[in-house]
Amino acid sequence: MKRKHPTRSPLAALALLLVLHTTACSQPVAVDHSVDSLRVADAEWRVDSLDGFTLRRYHFGQGGLFCSAQYLCLIEIAPDSPRRLAFVHDERLAAVSQLASRLGALAAVNGSFFDMGQFNPICYLRIGGRQVGENTPQKSDTVNRKYYQYATLVLDSAGRPHLRVPDSNRHAEAAWPDSNIMTAGPMLLADGRTLPQRDDRTFVTARHNRTALGLKPDGTVLLLVADGHFRHRADGLSLPELALIMRWLGCSDAINLDGGGSSTMFVRDLPDDGVANHPSDNNAFDHLGQRPVSNAIVVL
Repeated sequence: MKRKHPTRSPLAALALLLVLHTTACSQPVAVDHSVDSLRVADAEWRVDSLDGFTLRRYHFGQGGLFCSAQYLCLIEIAPDSPRRLAFVHDERLAAVSQLASRLGALAAVNGSFFDMGQFNPICYLRIGGRQVGENTPQKSDTVNRKYYQYATLVLDSAGRPHLRVPDSNRHAEAAWPDSNIMTAGPMLLADGRTLPQRDDRTFVTARHNRTALGLKPDGTVLLLVADGHFRHRADGLSLPELALIMRWLGCSDAINLDGGGSSTMFVRDLPDDGVANHPSDNNAFDHLGQRPVSNAIVVL
């Protein structure tokens, strides 16, 4: 007797496809990211060539990157550019655009982590040879540094950035001779290697707004801001996803900076008070939601 195979209705077939898609997107470890890397490489970025640097922006729509929506802003500074980086700090709190404007900066992004109640940096920060912030201790450990203090950005005398992975002692930077030091973290890439991240902290695994600085092997500097907290418009990135993007953009070294509502990119020549991305502190997908911050990295 010939057995009849049941036919699947179009709706059932669609439901199966949705289940398979959802399963793939809910298991990021098993996903082949080659498609995502090609999407980043082939993206038709909106490009603005400015005074000594380039601004690139692109909106990956819903499902466009990592099975999510992403809005990325990227500043690229070539090795032969006359532009240099500097750190700025405020004793209170101020928007990134305000901190940048005080120095007449051409562009800026938010810097390292800070206490929103006390206003002070909670990672080591030295500007012009003066220490203005130190690595805060763990609740039960006054010696070793916290997870987000395991990468350090150092500016040389020409304002060019260098990245270091400090040892576990949270006081290590105090002995360094450099005039301009900003600790944040964790490190995402080092010497061309993608560094493993912890999988037991939502700080790492959950998607948030992110800010990062990366270096290409030829000395090109990248400043990246990824918007977040806007479901289906800009979902944000986990730290492993952020590391992948920095690698796909050609970086050999990269550091994670403060993120969440702090993530802001300012470019002086733009409208909307110079805000390139969509800061989320006002819960609206516009350019008005800057969070006052303690410090920033500016482009001079």
